[in-house]
Amino acid sequence: MERPFLDTNVLVYAFSDDPRSAIAEALLSAGPETSVQALNEFANVARRKLGFAWPEVRQGLAAIRTLCRAIHPLDLEVHEEAIGLAADHGFALFDALIVASALRAGCTVLHSEDMQHDRVIGGLRINNPFR
Repeated sequence: MERPFLDTNVLVYAFSDDPRSAIAEALLSAGPETSVQALNEFANVARRKLGFAWPEVRQGLAAIRTLCRAIHPLDLEVHEEAIGLAADHGFALFDALIVASALRAGCTVLHSEDMQHDRVIGGLRINNPFR
């Protein structure tokens, strides 16, 4: 059984008028998992790039929290695993944090357009749903 984890870019597209929004909305509606990091990054992008007012940011975050099966915290263990992933696999730190969170959650697929499609790390397959 597939356990999907969403990266920030998928969350952002779900709340934009980008052509990728329909795919992102479908992925979000399917009850995925994500992390507090992705919520923080979503809030930042929604304010800075999408021009959302704070009430709109809060509404978007509430919708994400409602639709996601689980929101995983960041802690020192995830941080340390991410540092190792960045060093061993060449990930940027924030991408490594997403991968570490998805691995810690036991997810099987990470939907992201920011990383190499079909790459597998510790049983987690990275999928670019917008290919």
